[in-house]
Amino acid sequence: MAETGWSPPELLKMAGSYWSACTLHAGVKLDLFTLLSETPTTAEDLSRQSGLSERGLTMLLDALASLDLLQKKKGLYFTTAFSSEFLSKTSVKYMGHIISHHHHLVESWSRLDVSVLSGKPVRNRLSHEPSDGERESFLMGMFNMAMLTAPMVVPQIDLTGRSHLLDLGGGPGTYAIHFCIHNPAMKATIYDLPATRQFAKETISRFSMQQRIDFQSGDFQDDVIVGQYDVAWLSHVLHGEGEEGCSNMLQKSVAALEPGGLLLVQEFILDEDRTKPVFPALFSLNMLLGTSNGKAYSEGEIVLLLQKAGLESVERLPVDLPNGAGVICGQRQ
Repeated sequence: MAETGWSPPELLKMAGSYWSACTLHAGVKLDLFTLLSETPTTAEDLSRQSGLSERGLTMLLDALASLDLLQKKKGLYFTTAFSSEFLSKTSVKYMGHIISHHHHLVESWSRLDVSVLSGKPVRNRLSHEPSDGERESFLMGMFNMAMLTAPMVVPQIDLTGRSHLLDLGGGPGTYAIHFCIHNPAMKATIYDLPATRQFAKETISRFSMQQRIDFQSGDFQDDVIVGQYDVAWLSHVLHGEGEEGCSNMLQKSVAALEPGGLLLVQEFILDEDRTKPVFPALFSLNMLLGTSNGKAYSEGEIVLLLQKAGLESVERLPVDLPNGAGVICGQRQ
């Protein structure tokens, strides 16, 4: 293998990796894991039950079994322990929403060359202009991801003595919920677009947090943030905007902070040469495909944005996170 870590077989494997991804997407979209999570079933019986063609279904089930996402014994298909836990809608750990979100992204990624040529997006912005199905998979996909990361992040951030958290662009409110769980005296306000309210309401109710978490509708680029807070949490919202848009939302967030208030930004953070880690570099392309000005930012760029917004003591917290994510904080005087 060459010094770069690449070889022709590895290159071909990468070029065809969408085969496996699309196989998973189809299994989730057709809800096969839920259907097979309780009773082992033949392809013929499942075809009659679901209305899917027996030929296509058999091929898909065999492919999912080859990926170890299903098991097959004597013509009967059934879920593995893993797929039953994470891919069946009967499980509280269901991750199908984020997988469906990636399914909705595939078409735009296939036109990356078009976006690179024009410098413009080739899909609607999923946080603002999605179809109903795209909205659910986007918001609940963010819930899936945050349910994995919030239990890791929140305990590493000391908010002792702080009482009211602003979760800007908080979606279904996963982080607001976990911050309140970890800080029993804290209340929180989720600030997001009106279409997000129902998803947040359902998630808040699921965790019995109705008395401690409320929802404020608004667009943080155009509307005023009502209320005063002693901590603001901005998780993965900067990357959807260019530097001007980031400055606007940060200034509004700082204005909503009480003196001494803390602002925390969680993002996928690039190194200063913008080539590593891999995930933020690829994620920046995802922002090219779906936003007019968004991108992944480096640590230095985020620090400068926070300082320009009037925050002091800006620093990156020693928080260990996957996919090149990190948390940078600053304080209002």
